[in-house]
Amino acid sequence: MKTVVNERTKSIVFLVITATMWSLGGLLIKSVDTNPMAIAGVRSGISAVIILAATGKPKLNWSFAQIGAALSYTGLVLLFVAATKNTTAANAILIQYTAPVYVALLSAWFLKEKVKLLDWLTIGIVMGGMILFFVDELSMAGVFGNLLAAGSGICFAFFTVFMRMQKEGSPIESVLLGNIITALIGIPFIFTDIPGTAGWINLVVLGVIQLGLPYILYSMAIKHVTALEASLIPVIEPMLNPVWVWLFIGEVPGLWALVGGVIVMAAVTIRCVVPLRNKTAVIKSDIKA
Repeated sequence: MKTVVNERTKSIVFLVITATMWSLGGLLIKSVDTNPMAIAGVRSGISAVIILAATGKPKLNWSFAQIGAALSYTGLVLLFVAATKNTTAANAILIQYTAPVYVALLSAWFLKEKVKLLDWLTIGIVMGGMILFFVDELSMAGVFGNLLAAGSGICFAFFTVFMRMQKEGSPIESVLLGNIITALIGIPFIFTDIPGTAGWINLVVLGVIQLGLPYILYSMAIKHVTALEASLIPVIEPMLNPVWVWLFIGEVPGLWALVGGVIVMAAVTIRCVVPLRNKTAVIKSDIKA
């Protein structure tokens, strides 16, 4: 039991680091002046190389879960990059993070992971907090981009569930396959509008820091947390996006943004700490017995 708790704690830390790296996406994608399909393709191509270098020979079993996660991943990254280019970064990331609602429903169906009252309360609070966080930035402008972001959120939910279905195996291969598929689809578009030197530097950072390394950590973490936790904890990502904008562009978050950020962080922290405290209490009880 103690080992399980330690693995879960480590996995939560991995997810926090993952979300922090993911949060660079909006700023970097906006900074690359080329076709969004090309951005997604080159970013994934670089990410695939990083994953291969880190994990070695892939263990491909072509299972339903492995293929499902790979295809969901492809949809997730292609739609998110396109959404970020067609609407505001805030809209894209906020709408994508409706995913925990879908995960709550899908995990009960596919994984038989019971969704508890605390989970539903956390989902409600997180959604409310994110709306407050972006209340000044949400608009109906860029409806097409908003629809793409909604599709990305659905793909994110399916990806999370399919990855969790591989908890006894090696889910990183799904990410590798997804990156290869995305690269094959997107890279040819780079020849329609080749980016400059700064654009290529941003693409490398996107591939290595924003996609490759965090998904290695995510694939390790998903084996020791529930599907819902794997989609709730990374909501730190949309909270950090405006921080990078503030640091690099000088745009200061408003009062409602600060209030929403505090609400989301508190909700996610409580959702992670309460189960951990309960398991720790069980361990102590077993030791005394």
